[in-house]
Order: sequence, then C-alpha cells, then structure tokens
Amino acid sequence: MTITTDAVIVGAGPVGLFQVFELGLLGLKAEVVDSLPQVGGQCAELYPEKPIYDIPAWPVIGAQELIDKLMEQISPFNPGFHLGQQVDSFKIDDDGRFSISTSTGTRINAGAVIIAAGLGAFQPRRLRAKGLEQVDPAHIHYKVTDRQSFAGKRLAILGGGDSALDWTLDLIDVAESIDLIHRRREYRAQPASVEKMKQLAAAGRMREHQGIINEMHADEGRLTALEIINLERERSRIECDAALVFWGLAPNLGPIADWSLEIEKKQIQVDTEKFQTSIPGVFAVGDINTYPGKKKLILSGFHEAALAAFAVQKHLDPEARQFVQYTTTSPIMHKRLGLKD
Repeated sequence: MTITTDAVIVGAGPVGLFQVFELGLLGLKAEVVDSLPQVGGQCAELYPEKPIYDIPAWPVIGAQELIDKLMEQISPFNPGFHLGQQVDSFKIDDDGRFSISTSTGTRINAGAVIIAAGLGAFQPRRLRAKGLEQVDPAHIHYKVTDRQSFAGKRLAILGGGDSALDWTLDLIDVAESIDLIHRRREYRAQPASVEKMKQLAAAGRMREHQGIINEMHADEGRLTALEIINLERERSRIECDAALVFWGLAPNLGPIADWSLEIEKKQIQVDTEKFQTSIPGVFAVGDINTYPGKKKLILSGFHEAALAAFAVQKHLDPEARQFVQYTTTSPIMHKRLGLKD
C-alpha cells in the first residue's frame, strides 16, 4: 500500500516538526520519516535535558520540552510518522511527483520532498585514548538523559562548543566537581556561556584545562582518572568518575548522498528564496542545508521552514494565488488549527 501525501519530510527534529506546522497552516498534509525510534532528532537523542535559551518567548526551555511543545503544536494537522526507518529509494515519477520507499518497506508518493535531516544519520564523535578499553562504557557519556545521575560525581567534560559549556554550567550545582577539557584556548560556544564558565573557574568552583586526552585510567572497569597533555606538552592527571564527551557530530548523509543533489562539504546547497535544492520540488531546511550567510541555529531553521512551505504550495499548484494569512485573525487558519469561534 502506497501513502499519498502533499509532502514527505525526511527528519523529525525540531525544524522537521515545525515544517509540519507551516505546511499545515497552508492546508498541506505531511508524512515524516526519521531513522531514530522517536521524534526530536538531536534534541531527544543527544541532549534531552539541555537548556535552550534562544527560542522566542522562552527565556529557557529544555530540549525535550521544546520537542513536546512542537508535537502539541502540530497535533491539529495529524502528520503520519514513520520512525526507526530511513529512506532507501528516491525516484522522480513521470508526472513530477516523488516515490519514496523506506528500509522497512513503507512507500510514499508525494508532491514535494523536504529534507530536514539535521546532520543526516548523525553519530557523536567518539573518544579514543590509550586505556579506553579498560573502562566500562557506562562511565563514558555522549548525551545527558538524567542530570541527577551525575549528583555528587567528579565529572570530566570534554569539548569547547555549546553542549560542553551548557552542561558545565547546568551541572555545576549537581556534581561534586567539574573539570572542563578543551583542546585549545578558543571556544566555539556562545561568548556569554564562556564568560560564565571563566567566572566559575576564577571562583574555584570548577577547573578549566586546555589539552588533549592521552590516557584513561580505570579500576576494575570503573573510570578513575584522565591523563591530558596540555598545550605546553606537559602531562597532568585529572581524577574523575565519569567523562562527558561533547565533540560534536560526525555528519553522514546516508542514502541522501545518492540523490544527485548539489552537495558542498556534506551539506545540501539551496537558494534563499524557496530553500529549494538543485532538484525542483526537493527542498532542504535546517542544519543539513548551506547557503551564503548560513547560521546553524534552530531559530534559522524555523524561518527556512516557513518560506519552504510557501514554496512547496507554489510547486504543487503553480497557478494558484498565494496570500499571507495571519493566525490571529484568519478564519481559515482558525479552522485548520481546530480553534472554536
């Protein structure tokens, strides 16, 4: 049985979910495919408890909470979800529509395809060091699903991006101690987070190190310490009970790489009017796309999803006139949202 729909969205992260909403406002139905067993992308898989500070009207919101709110927001549009499967086959039909099949045999016929796959079939960059094989993997963490599990522990947090700094700041009052280890002096995280971290270090509430992980020490599988080599090539030992590794994600487009799209450094090139790819009717939004001035922010992905929805509507019906209708006042929007008069 083939599912027929207006658009298929590849990726169920925050941008993919918001794409459902923007399409729904225009009266378009979406089916969503994701390789993970649950919606939420990186937010749910890697850092569900991570605080996010740059979502409009939310001074702070947890990553999983954001996903929950997005799911609530799109509920009036009843999208179809096909989780734990990836797109194996992609074909342009003679009528210009697209035939999609997944690794579990789901078949979808869609008028447009929107790729919102983040970094693709992402995997966190793994820790490699001498002695790692002696450490029980339970002591090495690539995501935080329960912050209280680190209560009273000595933590070594590895990385210099937003995830490493955010969790350093978040766990400062949970852990017994925190040692932040980054391979260079410059950080990639938000300047405000870096400044807060340095203030905590100056106050003696945590320690900051620059260097690389040389060796790991364990006692009957239990992590006891890391040995680092600093920028002056000096060795030092850091006592710890757990290592939290936030070295980013290794991008892997998976089967999407074989779709004959124009790709630059494992990112899909799009225009900034429609966020359309080199294939008419195929669009890309969020971290997976690239264009001049691109900023990898959830906020940017939401903007891209809004414009892509209008472009999909135009692609499906080129002769139809388009109107911007406001959700505050439009009876049509109220009806689509399931609001009562």
